[in-house]
This record gives sequence, C-alpha cells and structure tokens, in this order.
Amino acid sequence: MTKFADRTGPIRLGMVGGGQGAFIGGVHRIASRIDGEYTLTAGALSSTPEKAQASAADLGLDPSRSYDDFKAMAMREARLKDGIEAVAIVTPNHMHAAAAIEFLKRGIHVICDKPLTSTLAEARKLARAAEKSDALFVLTHNYTGYPMIRQARAMIEAGELGRIRVVQVEYPQDWLAEAPAPDNKQAAWRTDPEKSGAGGSTGDIGTHAFNLARFVTQLPLHSLAADLDHFVDGRTLDDNAHVMLRFDGGAKGMLWCSQVAVGNENGLRLRVYGDKGGVEWTQENPTNLWFTPLGEPKRLLTRAGAGTGDAAARVSRIPAGHPEGYLEGFANIYTEAARAIRAHRNGAPVPDGVMFPTIDDGLEGMAFIDACVRSSKRDGAWVTLS
Repeated sequence: MTKFADRTGPIRLGMVGGGQGAFIGGVHRIASRIDGEYTLTAGALSSTPEKAQASAADLGLDPSRSYDDFKAMAMREARLKDGIEAVAIVTPNHMHAAAAIEFLKRGIHVICDKPLTSTLAEARKLARAAEKSDALFVLTHNYTGYPMIRQARAMIEAGELGRIRVVQVEYPQDWLAEAPAPDNKQAAWRTDPEKSGAGGSTGDIGTHAFNLARFVTQLPLHSLAADLDHFVDGRTLDDNAHVMLRFDGGAKGMLWCSQVAVGNENGLRLRVYGDKGGVEWTQENPTNLWFTPLGEPKRLLTRAGAGTGDAAARVSRIPAGHPEGYLEGFANIYTEAARAIRAHRNGAPVPDGVMFPTIDDGLEGMAFIDACVRSSKRDGAWVTLS
C-alpha cells in the first residue's frame, strides 16, 4: 500500500523547468496528455519567480500550485492530500540531480529528461537516491518508444537476425554548424560546460544514439575508442564525435554524432547486422523498418502493417499508413510510466511488457560520455565504461 493507493483518475503531474520559451517542456506536456494519463497540477517552471508565475498562468495552473523553486514544491506537494504523484524534470542538465533527489526522497515518481545529469559523479549520487526511494525513476530516451524500434528489438531477441556482428548508429544534425545567436537559449546552455556537462554533441544526441543501440540489441558494451572535435571557433564542448564500439560477445559497432553536419536535421539512424539478416531504421521515416534475411530480398515492415508483432502493436495507436512519430514516441514513454505508476498505487510490480528507460540507462549514458572524453584525450585509446 502506498500513499497514492486510494487515488483514481489521471496521474497528478508536476513539472520543474519548461517555462516560457522552453522547447522540451512543451514536448513533455503534449506527450503526457496524448493518452489522457496525466493532468498537470503544479510546477516550478522557471528559476526566475516572475517568469515561473507568468508561465504557470499561461498553462492555467492554480497560482497556489506554482512555486518559485523545486524544493519548496517538493516539500509542499508531498504534504498535500491531492499533491502530485509524479514530476517531470525538464531543466538544463546541471539541475537534474538536485531536483530529482528532492522528489525521490519524498516518494514522488520522477520522469526526467536526458541525459541523466551533467557529470558522472552527480549521476552516481542520483542513482543512490533512486535506489533508496520507493518511487519510480523514468528517463525519457523517447526513441525507445517508437513502435518499429520495439519491433526491431523483438526480432533480435527472437533470433531472427542470428548472432549480431555489426551495429552502426548515427545521429547527425546541423543546427550548431556555426556560433549561435546570443538569444538562442537552447544553444547557449547546450554549449556551456557548466550547464551541459563534459559532453556537447555526445551528451545531447550521442547518448540517444548509444541508448538506442543498447536498447535494440541488448548487447552490453565492452569498450570504446572515441575521437571528439569542436569545429566551431570558441566552442569548448564537442560538436562532432566518431566512436568505435566493442560489445560483449564479439559484435563491433560505430557511432557518429554531429551537430555540424550541414544538410542534416534530425538524422538518427540505426543498422544492425547478424549472421542471419539485418535491419535498418531511420527516425525521419520512423514507421518503416527494413528487414533483410540472408540470401533473400529486402522486406519493408510498416507500423501496424503485415509482419509486425505484439511489441510494436502495444505502442501503436492508429491504423497503418497514418504516421506516428516524435510526439507519439515520447507519449509512449509517458504511458508506459503511467502503467507502472498505476501498479505502484496498488503496491503491485511493474506489469509484464511495460518498458521504459530507467536510472540504470541514465547512469550508463553518463558513463558513455565520460568514456568518450577520456578516450579522446588519450588520442582515441580504447577504454571501458567506469
């Protein structure tokens, strides 16, 4: 039995960050609403009190549930009979750990944007807090929510590709190909090591690519060798990375992430090849998965179409031919989290089949960034995750 066991209806959600002008906060709010599982009830939406109140007013929040800081929000909401059950943390990376810990220690579930924190030391501290807490911790690596990514994982798990040999994943963008304008807030904090952490492109999008490869193949990483660059003058964090990967069991991989690849918008792409076949998927055409059995013609599998299975179906909403993409993938993470939270209300375990990135995935992502930086400083030496 939990403090929320007698509650029914939508899950009461709070938000830290995501005020006026913030891109990812809006994405989280949309994702939480798509399946009607949550209602936004409270928020500490900005580090500036005036902006926090104005942002709350824009969203129609009760003024008494708008807070000037996340600690005051955590303390009061934990005491209220109708206090929040979960909180979405959508701040810059350097604020994730402190905010998450305040809610975890009060039994409030945390849904946190990626990467987990700004440093590996912070990530470990947060992981210890999550382990001590009865609350759930969900990390929004949203691409794991795409139906055809679930399909690819299920096919590999079923042995349809055979023994995995090669994993190639890339995530090129071009939005930081030159120094951003001073008023570009999204670029400003992502290129600031004090707020973003040690990784630039590796932290912002490289962690997505790494997480996707790990999620689909389920192969633990043995070691990596990285070559990081910051091509734009005056930039101190990497804006391009080439990483070679060695997985347990002998599979080899390559990861490329770049935010200076002119002509690319959001080019996340995954290719996995085994001794019986291969699969290919691209985020910009997410409803398609190409599957090629060895010695046979290439086959196109489509979301909710013929040849797909239960893993994709359970996170699909509409018939085949109607595109589902970024927002729906994000919503799938929120809805999977809601299923786990509802079970938690009744003291039950996470239901079978429910799947979402956890604190362990976040910790591994931070270890990936740390290993890339260490390897690059040693001229691309092979290193293990610490």
